[in-house]
Amino acid sequence: MEVKVYQNKTKVAEEFSKYLIEKSADEKAFHIALSGGSTPKIVFDVLAEEFAGDVNWRNIHLYWGDERCVAPDDAESNYKMTVEHLISKVDIPEENIHRIKGEADPKLEAKRYGELLEKELPKELGLPQFDLVILGMGDDGHTASIFPHEIELWVSPDNCEVAIHPESGQRRVSLTGRIINNAKTVAFLVTGETKAEKVKIIIDREEGYLIYPASHVAPKTKDLVWFLDAAAAKLLT
Repeated sequence: MEVKVYQNKTKVAEEFSKYLIEKSADEKAFHIALSGGSTPKIVFDVLAEEFAGDVNWRNIHLYWGDERCVAPDDAESNYKMTVEHLISKVDIPEENIHRIKGEADPKLEAKRYGELLEKELPKELGLPQFDLVILGMGDDGHTASIFPHEIELWVSPDNCEVAIHPESGQRRVSLTGRIINNAKTVAFLVTGETKAEKVKIIIDREEGYLIYPASHVAPKTKDLVWFLDAAAAKLLT
């Protein structure tokens, strides 16, 4: 595991953008699972506004680590956020965008998206393999849409599951641990003081850390990178 700490959210966004450019520089398809949330939004803005010309978008294939079960034009949609902050600003072929259909029946969509990953992604150890999975982490230690109260979904035998938000009851389609941990690289983007407590518990493996889904992110390649701002990292020693 590698932990990178930067001064603020904007610096995290700039450094992650450079990291992504370097990772995807080869002249071949590069498959990325995106995250929703406030930190990726800033990353997408910086990537589109400052680095769009440095990425070969024809080779980039975009997928989502999770999606709220809402229409693609709903304010809650991770897809809509990505369109507004990244996709609409860069020259990426439409056929390279593989969205989770939040408007569809959740169970059927989890099955369809799991099958799409089998079809579109290269295989490693018999499972679909992303080149890069981008993850956020909630204040409660959740990641993708696997929450502590449904942590058993992490070890699901399926590629995707339907998760339920613990407070709103909103349904979401999420990748499961078998896909996330089969990625070549996994990068956490975590910023803000409200994340500091869980960041410390998970990175330092403090007592009880395994109740948090983010603690179970452990790619088989061992290529796990945390991009943190100073506020999120403030309790780390």
